[in-house]
Amino acid sequence: MISKRKKYNGYKSFSYLEAGKDYKEFKLAKEVGRVKSSVIPLSKKEEERVESIFEKYLSISMHEHLLVFPDDPNDTMEYLRRSRQAIGYEGVAASGVDVVFEALNDGVAIAKSPDAWAWENVVHQIGMFNSDLDHQDFAFLARRVEDLQRAHDNGQAALVIHLESAPHMGTEYDKVDVLYGLGVRVMGIVYSEGNEYASGIANKNDFGLTDRGYDLVERMNKLGMSIDISHAGEKASLEIIEASKKPVFCTHAGAKALWPSRRMKPDEIIKALAEKEGIIGVEAAPHTTLTMKNRTHSIESIMEHFVYIEKLVGINYIGFGPDTLFGDHVALHHAFAKELSIGTAFRANLPEFQEVPYVDGLENPSEYPNIVRWLVKHGYSDQEISKVIGQNALRVIKKTWCK
Repeated sequence: MISKRKKYNGYKSFSYLEAGKDYKEFKLAKEVGRVKSSVIPLSKKEEERVESIFEKYLSISMHEHLLVFPDDPNDTMEYLRRSRQAIGYEGVAASGVDVVFEALNDGVAIAKSPDAWAWENVVHQIGMFNSDLDHQDFAFLARRVEDLQRAHDNGQAALVIHLESAPHMGTEYDKVDVLYGLGVRVMGIVYSEGNEYASGIANKNDFGLTDRGYDLVERMNKLGMSIDISHAGEKASLEIIEASKKPVFCTHAGAKALWPSRRMKPDEIIKALAEKEGIIGVEAAPHTTLTMKNRTHSIESIMEHFVYIEKLVGINYIGFGPDTLFGDHVALHHAFAKELSIGTAFRANLPEFQEVPYVDGLENPSEYPNIVRWLVKHGYSDQEISKVIGQNALRVIKKTWCK
């Protein structure tokens, strides 16, 4: 159901155009209730408290893909090649979340060229996203800090453009200014496979931050663009944290101490983030935040990562970046692995685990309230919950964005 707080009027992406004439239409997945995902059971009083928390406090999801994928997974690759993906406004409204870091779609690589991070691909994504956004009045592009509270107060959603990697720009650092001008406010230095700026988590040789990478960090600091290390290699992550004059985000990851995947971060990096007032967001993309105790991915294994990190560095340095989308996320991963020959690197040498059809309890962005339900059920105070669902991320935003 749509959050009572959110003023969503039913707009669907690209409805200002003529389907079948201006673009190819696909039957899209349901944004709410696609599968029978579990809801954390609460008493009436506890559920009222959850509603009160969303009413009182700013909520920020630090990493999502708000794209709505086809109902039939077999249509996925053609849908991506068409380079026109719908935004899940209904699902965002149902989540009740005020601010979402929107990571767009890495799959545009298939649509435009073999390189996801070619400059023209990235600009194409941003332009298509902004075009649709400007044709409705529920969600809007977040450019300044005050936009975030405005979304909360007005029953809207502020969407923060978040690139998971810097595009290939060489030493043309003025292009970072262009990205800022287009609305980008959070950007990773590298996405998994190393680039000219840093090594990624897929690299066997973790060569760290390059000279160009140091220059990129400096330019982002000057502009007021937040840095994300989620897909940076371990050496690169530590060097980025040290090089940045401002706090750094790790928008979507988990604790490597609980699950030995390259997607997770070791204690050393989590502590280094906290020491410089940064924050890590716990993610929920299928088969990421598993644990040795919970090898079937669900909200319980996700929250085990939360509890571990909270005990490691404290309640002030953690939040949530679920990294979910609208549609069959597991099927999408399989499609990408087949089409792009990826996927084996991150599963190599991992303990055995049970593959799931979806992450029970946090299947897509609309299910964000389940995080708050879990926290209420497990005895966290309103003040603690307000920090992890928004205030911690807001602190980093205030220290990194242009005022």
